[in-house]
Amino acid sequence: MNKIQIQRRHKSTPYETDYAQWCAEQGALLREGRLSDLDRENLAEEIESLGRRDKREIRSRMEVLLAHLLKWEFQPGHRSHSWQSSISEQRIWIGNIIKDSPSLRRYPAQIFDHAYEHAVLVAVRETGLRESHFPGEPPFTAKQALDERFWPGNPLSMGDFLRD
Repeated sequence: MNKIQIQRRHKSTPYETDYAQWCAEQGALLREGRLSDLDRENLAEEIESLGRRDKREIRSRMEVLLAHLLKWEFQPGHRSHSWQSSISEQRIWIGNIIKDSPSLRRYPAQIFDHAYEHAVLVAVRETGLRESHFPGEPPFTAKQALDERFWPGNPLSMGDFLRD
């Protein structure tokens, strides 16, 4: 008999008291088929929040990606391996989330305009350039932003950068 089984013979841990313990107990109850003992309301909320978490992660990573793509395009003299790595990393993370949750495939395009607005503010803060320096409309599409071969600005910019 494992520790969770021993503890569950008594009253279950409340969700608000110890989240990790509650999760372990709910998992054990599911595995044992003790559905009537589940904390159904909190369990349903937790399952629903998993999908929202993936959406938040994509939105956050899109904002970082777009900010770095803007910096890449509008500050070519400051391009660095750090920016290149960040752009590539965001693309990989977003791709992996979508691979795990294919129903979110269209989500980056759905939030693109909002993510772009936020990315402009980040780029302004990080570059010191004025907001008017950046286009009001995105200079690239969501599809381009996620394409590992796309690097805004001069089409040869990535090749030139890598030769440094």
